[in-house]
Amino acid sequence: MQKFIIGKKLGMTQLFDEKGKVIPVTVVEAGPCVVVQKKTAENDGYESVQIGYGELSDKRANKPQKGHFAKADVALKKHLKEFKAADCSAYNVGDLIKADTFAPGDKVDVFGTSKGKGFAGAMKRHGFASLKDTHGTGPVHRHAGSMGANSDPSKVMKGKGLPGHMGSERVTIQNLDIVKVDVENNLIALKGAIPGPKGGIVYIVDSVKKA
Repeated sequence: MQKFIIGKKLGMTQLFDEKGKVIPVTVVEAGPCVVVQKKTAENDGYESVQIGYGELSDKRANKPQKGHFAKADVALKKHLKEFKAADCSAYNVGDLIKADTFAPGDKVDVFGTSKGKGFAGAMKRHGFASLKDTHGTGPVHRHAGSMGANSDPSKVMKGKGLPGHMGSERVTIQNLDIVKVDVENNLIALKGAIPGPKGGIVYIVDSVKKA
């Protein structure tokens, strides 16, 4: 992984290319992030870089958090995330990572927490078909119906689609194009949609499966 940054989803809009074609984009406030800690193979058994994003007031930080940031001699940050960089030696504690880490045309993966939908039935959550609406089906049109198990194995197998909590889980969108980077305002415009609500925290990294 060469490049990475933490950001906040601001919402969607549209841009126009040189030919006047509309490009739907999601705008992310990316950084500035600060390097808070470096993990080394000697001390931790692996190498990575921990970066922080978002201001955190002193009264909302607990004692371990304050000690962690005091050791790095950086301001308190609300969000911390480790990334395994290709060359961790290129980073030092206190370094700033800004939106200009990326450039227009870069391919990136974006992951974050999807919108929570609460408790949902099998039709909405997994796309089950409904029962017939005729001939006495009764008030069970949207029920899941038989799970298909017999006396052997006499149970519902793990992973079976059932009603339950929908959304609010980690989602990754791969191979998104960076359309525009506004360094002065720490903004990155990504082609297409990304997970989460407006104001949600997202993580932008180099694409793993570049074409």
